[in-house]
Amino acid sequence: MTTATYEKNAADDVIEAPRSEGFAPTQKAEILEAREIFHDNAEGVKFRTVSWQRATIIFLKIQFAMSILAVPGALATLGAVGGALSIVGWEVLNTYTAVILGDFRNRHPECHTLADMCGHIWGRLGKELVSLQILIAQVLITAAGIVSCSTAFNALSEHGACTVAFSFVSAVLITLFSSVRTFSRLGWLTWLGFTTFFIAVFIFVVAVTQQDRPAAAPPTGDFDLGWTAIAHPGFVAGITASANIFISGSGSQMYLPVISEMKKPRDYRKAAIVAGILVGAMYLTFSLVIYRWCGMWLATPAFGSAGTLFKKISYGIALPGLVVGVGIYQHVAAKLIFVRVLRNSRHLQANTVVHWTTWLGSNLVLGVLGFIIAEAVPILNYLLGLAGSLCFAPFSLIFPAMLWMYDFKGYTSGSTSQKLVYGAHIFIVLVGLFMVVGGTYGVAVSIKQAFASGLISKVFDCADNSGTIS
Repeated sequence: MTTATYEKNAADDVIEAPRSEGFAPTQKAEILEAREIFHDNAEGVKFRTVSWQRATIIFLKIQFAMSILAVPGALATLGAVGGALSIVGWEVLNTYTAVILGDFRNRHPECHTLADMCGHIWGRLGKELVSLQILIAQVLITAAGIVSCSTAFNALSEHGACTVAFSFVSAVLITLFSSVRTFSRLGWLTWLGFTTFFIAVFIFVVAVTQQDRPAAAPPTGDFDLGWTAIAHPGFVAGITASANIFISGSGSQMYLPVISEMKKPRDYRKAAIVAGILVGAMYLTFSLVIYRWCGMWLATPAFGSAGTLFKKISYGIALPGLVVGVGIYQHVAAKLIFVRVLRNSRHLQANTVVHWTTWLGSNLVLGVLGFIIAEAVPILNYLLGLAGSLCFAPFSLIFPAMLWMYDFKGYTSGSTSQKLVYGAHIFIVLVGLFMVVGGTYGVAVSIKQAFASGLISKVFDCADNSGTIS
């Protein structure tokens, strides 16, 4: 049996390699281990050092980040019931497709990124196109993170400097963090980032429940909170809000490079499922409480809804978490370039000049691109919505379902239940296509309206983006 035949054979179960080809379990393990990207017996940098517990924290920080500052505003558009159902539905679907991606990767351990996996379906051209799409997505997320960090600096300093300067400082900090080479070393910093960000959000949520009225509401007199269980938004507003909720849990393609650095890649499932449950619970509870007490008087990002004092406290505590969260996204993009350039060479795990030049250069280029886009479209929810519909809908819906169908094509001629399961994955692809077309259109129209109304007045704008200075 050829290696190619072995790689294309569908699995007997969702994780283990085929048992029907005469391989003993130890032989299968050896074959799979030989196809891993990083090897423990290689000289130089040891990448395979991540436990499943540390992977869980990394996954939590990937998902529970700046989206929490945009999701409550999506509930104001969709209503409490519609928003809650959207959060639960998207999180369940995103967690399932995260499991699909990890299982596919563990059947094909030579895959380092989603682009490598898509190469099995579409060949070299497909691999290169998806690689480009991943880089575009990561740069958009980096840009959104730069906007969030510059907002934090403006809030803390009461717009003490030009916003462009704060954006530049943010880009530098994010790039410095992303330049840490291994996920194992990032793991400890990720603990810090997740903890500080969670505490900041918790303080903010408690703060909004203790105030008489939202900070953005009229300071005196009666006012309409604007809370509603079921809303009836137009298509553009509704699809933009849905895209913002969807992206909050759609970062599973970011998990894949982490698997290559796990001590036991087979433990991936535990990490992905635990992270999915916790992320869904946090987004649901925090967003519903914020929306209940702020209604339509929500600032974007949401920390502005708590008043000046608590906005400063929340941003001050959350700033390390913002930098860490965005730094992980940029790290994954840089690692894609790094492995793509140095794969199968001694420089991949050796401390050579070529190794360091490639790694640091990749981070620098991505940081510069993120800064430029952040200054071109300096509104968080538009950047998140654009990334969600244009890039993460394929990553988290279309591509995982197609990869599953690739490995389980035999289901098309199997039992009735197998055919139904296969059909369910076709439905996931259709949902993803709807998000790509509808979501991209909705966000594009929203950005156009923002420029027309003056909400986005110009690029590289020094104006305060935190709402501190009127």
